[in-house]
Amino acid sequence: MLSRIIYICNKPSVVHTKFFKYRLSGLLVFLLILIVGCQQGGSSADPINRHADHLIYTRHARCRMGCRLITETEIREILENGTIDYRKSEPDAKPDPKYALEGSTNEGQHLRIIFAPSQKGLVVITCIELGVEWKCDCD
Repeated sequence: MLSRIIYICNKPSVVHTKFFKYRLSGLLVFLLILIVGCQQGGSSADPINRHADHLIYTRHARCRMGCRLITETEIREILENGTIDYRKSEPDAKPDPKYALEGSTNEGQHLRIIFAPSQKGLVVITCIELGVEWKCDCD
């Protein structure tokens, strides 16, 4: 009797075979998507390197940072976590495209930072604290 129960439990059924095929197919599709994504270097929709080792600050950006009390750490926060505002960006600009990234820092500042990927590295063009007017003598 026990051997009959074990045979019935271990007997491959049509339902189990189909379920296994669907699970295997789903796993293969997931692995294919993962492999293709890794080969493309992550998200192909993101036009800038969010983890650049070295940022190049323009004189104008440094001046605006001083006027608006924005730190390099906050610039990096927006680079890593901000969203691209394509209405304020110039992806077709020559010689280098410009991207406006917006977000809030850990200190609650709502910032827009303009970045330009170039052959020399990622350039910080300017920074703006949204909703706040700062007196600044930068030219």
